[in-house]
Amino acid sequence: METVKRTAWIILVMVLWAATAFGAEVMNLRIVQEGGRGVFTYDLTAEAEEQEADVAVTVTVAGKSYDARDLHLEGDFGKVRSGKGKRITWNILQDFPKGLRADVDVDVTAGGGPSIANTTGMKFVLVPAGSFMMGSPASEPGRYDNETQHRVTISRAFYMQTTEVTQGQWRRVMGNNPSYFKDCGDDCPVEQVSWNDVQEFIRKLNGLEGTDKYRLPTEAEWEYAARAGRQTPFSTGNCLNTDQANYDGNNPLSGCAKGEYRQKTVRVGSFSSNAWGLYDMHGNVWEWVQDWYDSYPAGSVTDPSGPSSGSYRVVRGGSWDVSARFCRSADRVSHDPGFRHLRLGFRLLRTR
Repeated sequence: METVKRTAWIILVMVLWAATAFGAEVMNLRIVQEGGRGVFTYDLTAEAEEQEADVAVTVTVAGKSYDARDLHLEGDFGKVRSGKGKRITWNILQDFPKGLRADVDVDVTAGGGPSIANTTGMKFVLVPAGSFMMGSPASEPGRYDNETQHRVTISRAFYMQTTEVTQGQWRRVMGNNPSYFKDCGDDCPVEQVSWNDVQEFIRKLNGLEGTDKYRLPTEAEWEYAARAGRQTPFSTGNCLNTDQANYDGNNPLSGCAKGEYRQKTVRVGSFSSNAWGLYDMHGNVWEWVQDWYDSYPAGSVTDPSGPSSGSYRVVRGGSWDVSARFCRSADRVSHDPGFRHLRLGFRLLRTR
């Protein structure tokens, strides 16, 4: 059997900063090699005794990412109770029979943070601080040239709305419903709203709540939350099926199976959430984000917020009537901030 070789183990710990008894934190991550196996040890700390958290593992080899569903892992990942001396073993040679001759990034993340709700019925979940590779690798099917990969650090945890803003939530704040798919009901996403309309909604919501904490997520915050610790095209893996998201199932990503085309929006939260408790980050309606559109910055950045001015605002996530290619976590599209369409909606971020 060929000896496993590696040029480096680059340890990148994505930590959940929590301010309440419900937060969990990955600490003291260490990686060693024992023969043909990689051994990851860590402590999972929490203020509440024996608190359970969702622990995810992502291994990136030569720019391609794999998670627990792709690798031969054993040990303390998935649902894990807090405590010291957690251990994950990776059978490297079973996944890479010729060994490793490339840099390896190992990300261990703890999810399952606290959630909050406001007076309009919006629910928010705490997204941990951490770092990730924004954009897509050159090998990703369906990628565009504006998705240049670069390392991004999100230095502060934030609350992300678990679903897109609904028609009922919009009506409670604005007193009207601009949506095309009104027959879908109050629990379906509001659409036909422009970026400018959303700013007015945020202004009114902040006034009703007596705060200034609500805003759109930045493009980086949105992608970080959508990925939920994964570097695959979707938070679901390399493919997105129509039991996982609402999009045009006649046009899956290359190499993936076709599915249903519903030709309309559906109720928010109709499918399973990602690992961080966020629903419909792929499909249903495109989501406005805060940034003006521009090329990505060169090199690593911390808390990017896009250019200070521009002509078009970014939308993310794809919608009910587009192919899976546009629903990828890295896909970026832009529109005039005054543009309205029956595929355009949004979700909010709430600062801590």
